[in-house]
Amino acid sequence: MARLITRRRALFGLGGLAGAGVLGAAGFFAEDRYSRFIRGAEFSIRDHRVDVPATTPRMVITHGLDPAKNVRAVIEKLGGMSRYVTSEDVVVIKPNIGWDRSSETGANTHPDVVAEVVRQVKEARPKRVIVADCPVRKSRAAFVRSGIQAAAVAAGAEIFAPEDIRHVVVKVSDRLGTWDVLEPFVQATKIINVPVAKHHPLTGVTAGLKNWMGITGKLRVMLHEDIERAIAELAALMTPTLTIVDATRLLMQGGPDGGNPVDVKPMGVMAAGFDPVALDAWAFSLFPGVQLPQNLHLAQEMGLGRIDFAALSPVEVGQ
Repeated sequence: MARLITRRRALFGLGGLAGAGVLGAAGFFAEDRYSRFIRGAEFSIRDHRVDVPATTPRMVITHGLDPAKNVRAVIEKLGGMSRYVTSEDVVVIKPNIGWDRSSETGANTHPDVVAEVVRQVKEARPKRVIVADCPVRKSRAAFVRSGIQAAAVAAGAEIFAPEDIRHVVVKVSDRLGTWDVLEPFVQATKIINVPVAKHHPLTGVTAGLKNWMGITGKLRVMLHEDIERAIAELAALMTPTLTIVDATRLLMQGGPDGGNPVDVKPMGVMAAGFDPVALDAWAFSLFPGVQLPQNLHLAQEMGLGRIDFAALSPVEVGQ
C-alpha cells in the first residue's frame, strides 16, 4: 500500500467513477487505456466553491507545534469538513510536492498536514479521496522523500504521480490556450488546496495561487514568460472548495527547492479559509520586506478574492 500506484494498477485496479466529474460515466482510465494523453476532446474544470454560512469565519489562523492539531483546529473552527464535503463527492487534495526534499527543508507541504487533511475529509465519507500533484522533476522521488506518499496512503487516500495517470486537454485561458491537466483535477467535485508558504525568486513568495502550476506536467518554463499573469489565470481556472496554507516551517530564502537547513524558520502556524487571494496575502505577510506580487493584484481584479485579508476579520485559535 505504501508504494505508488503503478500504471498497470491504476489502469486496471481502480475502476471508473460512474456519474462523477466532467468526464461523466467513463470515469478515470476508462478509455484509451494505453495512452496517458487523451486527444481529440477538450474538457472543462468545474467551480468547486460552496456556499458558506454567514456565521462561519472566512479565515482562521491557528498556532501550535503539532501540524495535525493545527489542521484539526482550523477545520473545526470552519464548522467541520462535513459542512463542505458530502458522500457524493470525489475530493482531490492538492499539496505542494514539487521537490525531492525531506519535510525539514520546507520545500513541500508538511506530510502531517496532508495526512490530517485526508483524515478530516475521510470522516465526511466521500466516494474517493485523492492526493495528486506534478513535481517539477523526479516525481517518484519527490513523492517518497517528501513523506507525503506514505502519510497520505496511511491516512486512507489514493495518491497518483503524473506518470501513473491520464492527462486530459483543458483550456486554461484565451491567452494560455489548452494544457494537459491531470485527470483527477477534472474529475473532482471538491478540491482542497494545501500549499506550503515559502520563498520563490520570481514572485517573492509562493503559496496557494502558484500551487496550481502542479496540475499540469507541461513544461512550466512556458508559464514563466509572463508568470504573474499565468498564475492569476490558473487561479481563475482552479476555484477550490477550501484553501489551507501550511506555514509549519518557512523556507525564508533559497526557494523554491531549498535544501539548506539554515534557510528554514520554524513557525508552527497555519491559515485556512475560502478566499485564496486573502490567504496568499497572509502568507506574504510572514516574509518581512517582501512586496505583494502582481499576480495577487490581477487575481483581485478578476474577482477571485481580496488582498486585504484583515478585512475578513480572521479568527485566531490555538491548539
